[in-house]
Amino acid sequence: MARRHRTSMQDDEFRQAFEACSIAPAAFDHAAHVRLAYVYLCGGTVEQAVGNMRRALLRFLEHHGIPPAKYHETLTRAWIMAVDHFMQRSPDGFGSAAAFTEACPELLDSRIMLTHYSAEVLFSAAARQSFVEPDVQSIPPPR
Repeated sequence: MARRHRTSMQDDEFRQAFEACSIAPAAFDHAAHVRLAYVYLCGGTVEQAVGNMRRALLRFLEHHGIPPAKYHETLTRAWIMAVDHFMQRSPDGFGSAAAFTEACPELLDSRIMLTHYSAEVLFSAAARQSFVEPDVQSIPPPR
C-alpha cells in the first residue's frame, strides 16, 4: 500500500542522526519516539517500522552504554501501531512528522498506552521481552 504521508528534510536528518547515535539520550524523549515511528511508517509497513525501530533503539542503547534491558518490545510495537492508526485516519496524509503530531496531539501523551494496558501487564517482564496484546482495550490493527 502506498503511503500518503511524507517526511520533511528535517525528519530525514533526524532519522539519520538517531541511527548514527548522534542524538543525546536526554534529547530522545517521547515526542522523538513518536516522530521516529512516523518516519519509519512513512517508509514501509508496520512490520518494517517495528523492525527498523527495534534495531535503531537497540543500537542507540548499546552506543550510549544503556543496558539493553531498557528496551521494551510491547511499547515499541504498540506505539508503532498507534501512530499507524492515526496516520490511517488522515485521508490526505501529512508532509512531516511535525504536521502529523500537531494534528494528533493525543499521541504526545506518553500515558495513552495505559488506556489499552493495565500497568501490571504493560510494565511486566514478559511485555518488555516480547509483544503482549492489550488487556484493557485493543489497539486497532494495521490496515
